[in-house]
Amino acid sequence: MLTALAIGALAAGSLVLGAVLALAHGWTRLQVAIVLAFGAGALISAVSFELAEEALKIGGLGWTAAGLAGGAATYYVLDGLVERRFPGGAGTSLALGAFLDGVPEQLVLGIAIASGEGVGLGLLVAIFISNLPEATASASQMLAHGTSRRRVLGLWGAVAALCTLATVIGWASADAAPDELRAAINGFAAGALIVMLVDTMIPDARSGAGRIAGLVTTLGFAVGVALSSLS
Repeated sequence: MLTALAIGALAAGSLVLGAVLALAHGWTRLQVAIVLAFGAGALISAVSFELAEEALKIGGLGWTAAGLAGGAATYYVLDGLVERRFPGGAGTSLALGAFLDGVPEQLVLGIAIASGEGVGLGLLVAIFISNLPEATASASQMLAHGTSRRRVLGLWGAVAALCTLATVIGWASADAAPDELRAAINGFAAGALIVMLVDTMIPDARSGAGRIAGLVTTLGFAVGVALSSLS
């Protein structure tokens, strides 16, 4: 269990680090947009190679599709509720996306640790790298909308703690988790991410950085692909 806890905390630690970076430095709109663009590229890679491809491999199309639909619908509904509660709060939408992606992703991470499959350095770095810009951009936007520094740090600390706990839960429930369930969990994370990318990250990146956003997104995707190849 200690191994699962340590690896889970390491993977989720970039969420807190990203928030700290936002608190420590006054990010301009252009800088936030570039961070968003890079993070979007890294997450596109994660959806393609770490989530959807793995889900298809272990559980087949049906379970993957069910997970995708569930994740997409869940993010769509909850983000609508968040938008009504915090109008214009794109940072909160990003935090929701990080939570809906991070929890299932780290559940699968815990299952992999318990099953003895091992966790590649590439996968850990990929999770860390994709989380970092998401948290930095979200925290920066929340600060710009007047959210207190204490509340921002508390929110991201809570998200990171829940993601870490998910790793331990995945480790503890590994024996009861068939491949089909793992495929559905991966699909859920992928579905939530796709809706979040299209609704929030990519539009905000394009709006703030202009045409350069596409180049930075490609760079983020390339880094994600390189890290996936190490897994």
